[in-house]
Amino acid sequence: MPRIQTQQVRVGSVAIGGGAPIVVQSMTNTDTEDAVRTAAQIADLARAGSELVRITVNTEAAAQAVPEIRERLLKMNVDVPLVGDFHFNGHKLLKSVPECAKTLDKYRINPGNVGRGQKRDEQFSQMIEIAIQNNKPVRIGANWGSLDQELLAKLLDENAASKSPKPLEAINREAVITSALESAARAEELGLSRNNIIISCKMSRVQDLIQVYDTLAKRADYSLHLGLTEAGMGSKGIVASTAALAILLQQGIGDTIRISLTPEPNGDRTKEVQVGQEILQTMGLRSFTPMVTACPGCGRTSSTYFQELAERIQTYLRDSMPSWKSDHPGVEDMSVAVMGCVVNGPGESKHANIGISLPGTGERPIAPVYINGEKAMTLKGDHIAEEFQQIVHTYVKEHYRQA
Repeated sequence: MPRIQTQQVRVGSVAIGGGAPIVVQSMTNTDTEDAVRTAAQIADLARAGSELVRITVNTEAAAQAVPEIRERLLKMNVDVPLVGDFHFNGHKLLKSVPECAKTLDKYRINPGNVGRGQKRDEQFSQMIEIAIQNNKPVRIGANWGSLDQELLAKLLDENAASKSPKPLEAINREAVITSALESAARAEELGLSRNNIIISCKMSRVQDLIQVYDTLAKRADYSLHLGLTEAGMGSKGIVASTAALAILLQQGIGDTIRISLTPEPNGDRTKEVQVGQEILQTMGLRSFTPMVTACPGCGRTSSTYFQELAERIQTYLRDSMPSWKSDHPGVEDMSVAVMGCVVNGPGESKHANIGISLPGTGERPIAPVYINGEKAMTLKGDHIAEEFQQIVHTYVKEHYRQA
């Protein structure tokens, strides 16, 4: 599917927009003042595949911790670009802690949380000037939960005086778009180059997000960051994010994505990275890790064995990717099928690089294995799982060798 052409922005070593691969981003939820915990979580996110990581910078102590966080990451051989998230006092923090301003790879500024009236213009200008001095890109991230109230009031007054007033939802959407684009234009007036600007207009409802980004893509060629804000927890957050982003990505809109999942209490923060990768991979836009095709099960598959094997193989593939990525280039495109009975099992297995068709209820207790479309062997007995995993391991070593 063709991508809408946008300006390319460099964030550290990562290219965004201009035809570059769509980037998966994430954000920490640790107290940034705690450099040890924050660096550990950034490392976890980066190892899971996050290509940019955003951190909250809300106090002077948090700003002072940023260089230490970077040092700790480098000692762990983690060189992921860091994005500083600023609200309300960013102008003060970037000025008072210049090492923070130098260390961060990008600043995120919310135009609705910069200030009010004349102070807003002054404080926004100060942040942009610091970005220019340090040659840092800026994401101007408008959010409908923190709209510029003066701008919103102006648009509401104009709408009320119109002969054909629009619904309130339409004015809210327009306010988010206008806030982002006017702020970007102001940043350019101050001297920030167009290829150092990324735009986002976060909404929390799927249809609002789709309409906002459709309009935004038609009005400007800035690189665009996609994501529902406050997507939610569990399956709701995953479904909502997928529904919104899939439509926009299919239209060629979007250069970076973030899945803003609410984690379960003490849950794994890296889940949002995995979901982002899987959205891009299942749409055929990027490949990150070999994917497992598995049937949903039916009355022919009363045993849970195929489910357990599918989960085991998927976990094995994902856990192996950190080393495979460098040792076996191209392995991320490999496909594996774990099927539960004879109905679709052989056919799906033949379509995969490696596939296994496990015996369903009442079938012979054998499991044919297919490699590159051809039946290669038949497994049986109590160690099918271990034997199939070894077959996958051997296939990777033989078919994805370093040049």
